[in-house]
Amino acid sequence: MLLPSLALIVGLLLLVWSADRFVDGAAATARHFGMPPLLIGIVIIGFGTSAPEMVVSAISAFRGNPGIALGNAYGSNITNIALILGFTALVKPILVHSQVIKQDLPILLIVTALSAYLLYDMQISRLDAVILIAILAGYMAWTIWQGFRQKNVELPEELQHQKYMPLSKALFWLVIGLVLLMASSQLLVWGAVEIAHYFGVSDLVIGLTIVAIGTSLPELASSIAAARKGEADLAVGNIIGSNLFNTLAVVGIAGVIHPMDVESAVLSRDVLIMSALTILLFVFGYAFKQANGQIGRFKGLLLLLCYVGYNSYLFYTAV
Repeated sequence: MLLPSLALIVGLLLLVWSADRFVDGAAATARHFGMPPLLIGIVIIGFGTSAPEMVVSAISAFRGNPGIALGNAYGSNITNIALILGFTALVKPILVHSQVIKQDLPILLIVTALSAYLLYDMQISRLDAVILIAILAGYMAWTIWQGFRQKNVELPEELQHQKYMPLSKALFWLVIGLVLLMASSQLLVWGAVEIAHYFGVSDLVIGLTIVAIGTSLPELASSIAAARKGEADLAVGNIIGSNLFNTLAVVGIAGVIHPMDVESAVLSRDVLIMSALTILLFVFGYAFKQANGQIGRFKGLLLLLCYVGYNSYLFYTAV
């Protein structure tokens, strides 16, 4: 039991660190080859922040642990909204821009509803997975097209203060970051599965809790840092983007690798909670549209209480 616990802790810490190095190396490499700032933001930052979820879910699918793959994706979405946005709002009230309310949140609601529909037959087939990945590709193409219509597109906020990195160093961190990302994910999945089996808890519950929190640490760190710098409004956009990638890319990639049978609890409990939180986020943003578009500390506390209640219920029913 000691070895799996150590593997889980080391895997989580190394996963977060290697994902950060991978994003830095990839972004610096992209800039050396003249990639436009918009593409760096969408491709590098978008995929980079969801890289832990994608790699962990892909490895879980390879190892025949679909519970961890699905739990990681949907659990990360729940964690992003309830824990990360809730905690960030407690640190500093979050502004919700009108574009987020009118465009980004409705898209996330539609994608969430589609994922629930695809799960209705209690499986993720390869066709379902291809549909999810195709929608992601279409969304990215549309976002890039919209972005190029805007003038003076700047480098993403996450990279504006990044120091100059020589190409050789950028390539080094790109490769090392990716290798460590794969290795730490293997370590994390093995430790999580062993702990789940030791306590008699399902892979799904482990994926929804420990693994989901671990792979969401980059979003938590960036959101808290943004709030402390007075840029808490970035948190909502980052969370929506991460949830879109989790729902479409993470589940899609895992499903292409290995079609998955889905436990009934995923649809009746986890997807239901994920959908309810997404709707709640939309209601919060719309309700405060007339009041400077703000999600205050009370709403943040409510989101945190939702997260605590959900996890308490998970462990209560698991033991």
